[in-house]
Amino acid sequence: MVPRLPASFLLLLAGTALVGADEFRTPAVSAVRVEWRAALDQLRSEINTQPAVAPAFTFTGQRRLPRFDPRMTPALVQLNGVTSPIFTGIGRSRVPVLLPFDTAAFLDAQLNGAPSSLSLARYQADFRPVDLFDAGPSGYDAMFSLDPGAGDGMPQRIFAKPVEVQITGSNLTYDISDPLGGKGEPVKALAAQYPDLRRFIREGYVRYAFTRFGVPYVVSIQCLDSTPRARRLACREAYPVAERFLRALRVAGGLPARPRSDIAAEIAERPAARASDFSYRPSGDIVANSGFRKQAGRVDFNAYSQIRFPLEKAPAFASSQSFRKRKSDEPAGFYPWQDNFCEARSFGVGQCASGFGHQGQDIRPGACPAPGDGTEPCDPKQQAVVAVRDGVLIRSPKQQAATLQINSRTEHIRFRYMHMNPSSMDADGVLNGRRVAEGEKIGVVSNYLDHPNGTTRHLHFDVQVFTRDGWLWVNPYVTLISAYERLIRGRGREFGPEPAASAVAHVLPEDVIHPDVYEGGDN
Repeated sequence: MVPRLPASFLLLLAGTALVGADEFRTPAVSAVRVEWRAALDQLRSEINTQPAVAPAFTFTGQRRLPRFDPRMTPALVQLNGVTSPIFTGIGRSRVPVLLPFDTAAFLDAQLNGAPSSLSLARYQADFRPVDLFDAGPSGYDAMFSLDPGAGDGMPQRIFAKPVEVQITGSNLTYDISDPLGGKGEPVKALAAQYPDLRRFIREGYVRYAFTRFGVPYVVSIQCLDSTPRARRLACREAYPVAERFLRALRVAGGLPARPRSDIAAEIAERPAARASDFSYRPSGDIVANSGFRKQAGRVDFNAYSQIRFPLEKAPAFASSQSFRKRKSDEPAGFYPWQDNFCEARSFGVGQCASGFGHQGQDIRPGACPAPGDGTEPCDPKQQAVVAVRDGVLIRSPKQQAATLQINSRTEHIRFRYMHMNPSSMDADGVLNGRRVAEGEKIGVVSNYLDHPNGTTRHLHFDVQVFTRDGWLWVNPYVTLISAYERLIRGRGREFGPEPAASAVAHVLPEDVIHPDVYEGGDN
């Protein structure tokens, strides 16, 4: 594991020769004040719908209490006791947990002798048992699926496979520059239940954002913003599924904590010594004319988290897998890193000027050394990918992407890995809810893109942070530079910017090329 120093200690070192924190920034993060009294009021109203259940819950005169008081918690402790066997760790959430789970009906059935074999879908508006539930100091995340044909009046075509619905409630929001943020349309059918509800489509998801108990919540479904296609869910088809989910939301748990006075993130720690073999071009300096409609990249100096580098070993090279050639002024073997967050793709990326981009960063491991030179043996098809932090994995079977989520007192952030083989990940248990430790192997660098050999052999790595519009892509480039410097224990040299030129097909220097590389695109 890469050691991390306390933020308070790093602040003392800022500006000294030991830590050049002035070059890289930490993201701005805001914390909300949770209105637990309002949450208890809503819980009381929900429980009171079942008279036999209400006496089992202890409600205090919370209206006369301050914002935080231990006497507010008995009913919540009892609620967590009921729901924790179904939603493990629900009491760790420091925001009220809203889920499509009718606790009152569930308890009423138990009190009236209903068999325990009854499906949970009966109490979850036909959504099947939770696929993922993760709670912590920053809030919670959950994912539920609706099976084919479930629910009266629901469109049938969309259920070729289960539709996955995600919800996040967080007391932390990242304050990113976001010209598209805060937009959306009201949903009249849900206006009484959610007065400030906004529906909008961003970055491949239809999203429903609202505020309850002072907390931002976002419900989202991955979809295609177009007409229906044979294997893709159109966003308009996702509307009734999301709205069914929203109507079913009830208070299911959570527990108050003392309000925060400081949420300062850790400063990007940088080595003092220079690395002789690590150079990088500036943030936002993508290959010339490689952006969507030849738009430039986006400068972002934020190191969004102090992570362990996602490849197990150095050397590694972060650069485009679609556009690249050695410049005439670069010596043989010289391969500086280069940002490709806003490189042209058809994916929505609100942080890029064009609104479209790559979403993340391409990373290639170094070539294996020639046999017999005294170095450790290396298999080019077994170069390990590792967890960048302690966290929980988000991934359904057969999916190409694996996401690692961090939920701590100062961070609510996600890291996504792509191009590893799905069948290998399934076999290795890289699936929803698995907890991993920083540095733990979760796969190997591969070339999967909808099918084997679909792209060049590399890792696509990206970062999402939680905002009032939900999870949004941010540039991981500086975060990766900072992590790589800690891995090699040396500070890189900024080299650039890229001279103006036409975009060219990807060509790697001979000392880092792999025999199975071809000139191809990447997602």
